[in-house]
Amino acid sequence: MAVNAIDRIRMARYSAFQWRCELSLVKKLGLAVAMACVTGLIAQVRIALPWTPVPITGQTFAALLAGVLLGQWWGGISMAIYAGLGIAGIPWFIGWTGGVAHLAGPTGGYIIGFIFAALFVGHCTDKYVKARKFPRMLGLILFANLVLIYVPGLLQLYLWSNLINGSTTGIYQVLTMGFFPFIIGDVIKSVAVAVTAWAVTPKQAYNRESDRE
Repeated sequence: MAVNAIDRIRMARYSAFQWRCELSLVKKLGLAVAMACVTGLIAQVRIALPWTPVPITGQTFAALLAGVLLGQWWGGISMAIYAGLGIAGIPWFIGWTGGVAHLAGPTGGYIIGFIFAALFVGHCTDKYVKARKFPRMLGLILFANLVLIYVPGLLQLYLWSNLINGSTTGIYQVLTMGFFPFIIGDVIKSVAVAVTAWAVTPKQAYNRESDRE
């Protein structure tokens, strides 16, 4: 009975991801819009910190998970939709805000990083069977989180602090505002996404993977 249950779980995972790959363009776009909406809701879960304009939010979790669930291209497209429609005025950025001013603010670079991170995670999830094993998935997600999101995020924060906010902010101060306070939380979120990815992704090929046997 236990073996049959495990086999059913494996088949369900395989069927779900194969179904996702075979969807029409319109349906894939619909899933991307739905994930952008989820990201907008999760963005409202935030904790403000008194010494920095960058709050703790759940957006990172949503962006990384988008790559896992939507796969190559479409995870990134969902985050591009989130950024683009938010710029257009849909109030689903932090604090139910929208508009181009938000992207030009201290947290705008992180939103751009969400696109890069979702593209990277989605590509690895769809193209490499071995990437779906927990240790490798965790490494990929940590890289996406701590490099692909933080590099544009910190660059934007530095430019905003010095050029727009009018203060003289050094690299260490930028790291103190936009990196150091978030490391532990983002590692925890990365582990949570990696566990979720390991649990839901099939461990056999479903999309002409490069390392399929």
